[in-house]
Amino acid sequence: VVQKEISNCKMAGEVDVLFEVRNAFFLGNYQHCITEAQKIKPPSAAVAVERDVLMYRAYIAQHKYAVVLDEVKPSSPAEVQAVRLLAEYLQKPSRREAILREVESKLTSGVDASNDTFLIMAASMYYHEQNFDAALRYLNQSDSLEGAATRVQIYVAMHRVDLAKKEVKAMQEKDDDATLTQLALAWFNLAVGGDKYQDAYYIFQEMADKTTPTPLLLNGQAACYLHQGKFEDAEGVLHEALSKDSNNPETLVNLIVVSQHLGKPPEVASRYLSQLKDAHSEHIFVQEYLKKEAQFDQLAAQYSPAVAS
Repeated sequence: VVQKEISNCKMAGEVDVLFEVRNAFFLGNYQHCITEAQKIKPPSAAVAVERDVLMYRAYIAQHKYAVVLDEVKPSSPAEVQAVRLLAEYLQKPSRREAILREVESKLTSGVDASNDTFLIMAASMYYHEQNFDAALRYLNQSDSLEGAATRVQIYVAMHRVDLAKKEVKAMQEKDDDATLTQLALAWFNLAVGGDKYQDAYYIFQEMADKTTPTPLLLNGQAACYLHQGKFEDAEGVLHEALSKDSNNPETLVNLIVVSQHLGKPPEVASRYLSQLKDAHSEHIFVQEYLKKEAQFDQLAAQYSPAVAS
């Protein structure tokens, strides 16, 4: 019902009071999203719910899970409860299997199938699990632009550029100028490669010029530079990203890569890796690195010199 009310408000031509809040969230400007959300006096219950969803999701993006868990009550709207479920999933690894069972149960019973926020939060959990099929099972029930943009991210991660292309085209037909459509196009261009790297760069640059260069946009530019072999340019935008958020995992990963390409002293990359391991132990890069490290140790042990008796 809330989702329909939001759509009706927009169709009626009313001012979108959440435009800046929504834009800030999608561009990764999370503190600005929270600050602006707290200023808004919602003209309707539907707007109040969407404001709270965006604000609490921004807190989650900042890893401030306790704020969400403390403030969202059992009496809160279903959309906001869905965000709380994601916060609990991320904060409590020991509860993850139980939370995923709860999510499955909700969908099976049909209770939350029409709640777009629930579908996206559920997909986010499965994306975190690297279970792309399960994530798509939820997202395929979403007809929102965010649902479509998340599908593009997953198709790119699955190396299904053909499916990403169809999704981006559908988004362009729906709203070509939307921030999410432009971001999805940039992600698609990065996946295609070649001349499209420059097209992706221009999208990230234009968004940064219009709003503010967030770590998300700067890392997008850095990815374009890296693929083009422009490692010094990549390092420049990554240092700018680091100054805005010294703990951003994507910035740290990209700095590890660019440090290797630029032939920096080994301790430089090691420093970024230590920071990444410490602050983001569950990041896919860290998990894969630790696996490779264990495999190397296992192989090395096979070739250890025998100790003479």
